[in-house]
Amino acid sequence: MVELSLHILDIAQNSIKAKASLVEIEVKEDIAANLLTVIIKDNGCGMEKEFLNDVTNPFRTSRTTRRVGLGLSLFKSAAQLTGGSFDIQSEVGKGTLVKAIFVHDSIDRQPLGDMASTMSIIIGGAPDTDFIYRHNYCGREFTFDTQSIRQVLGEEVPLNEPDILSWIEDSIRCETENIYGGAV
Repeated sequence: MVELSLHILDIAQNSIKAKASLVEIEVKEDIAANLLTVIIKDNGCGMEKEFLNDVTNPFRTSRTTRRVGLGLSLFKSAAQLTGGSFDIQSEVGKGTLVKAIFVHDSIDRQPLGDMASTMSIIIGGAPDTDFIYRHNYCGREFTFDTQSIRQVLGEEVPLNEPDILSWIEDSIRCETENIYGGAV
């Protein structure tokens, strides 16, 4: 994967497969501390301790369609390659939290990528799941929450309607531009 947003997409899809009703994605860029932190938290089914201890092994997967699961191992490697760290916590019946910390200015850090498109894809693929996306850049932050959108739209308008997904993507892109202080 060439962008962190693709790792985020992969892990969010894991959360959806784990039957999460809420997935929280947080990106925090702290230039003063030279860190980029990505946290993905869900309230899905969680993992047994034995599976959790080996979950970043690429040959350990819960999939039945193939024997390899590279998502978490590649995300962990990407963080560690920059001098950062990776942590995963999970509890059966409560959910999972994945946290990757990257050295922001490392030459080995993958670019964040297009989070507006990524969030639109994630939401479009799981319109019944709620998502909270927070992005903090040097203390300037925005939060995008599908729960508040559902309140405005009502239950009769699904989030995966093309016009709604386009609005979601434009909204996140605009908010991202605002926290960066201009065009991304």
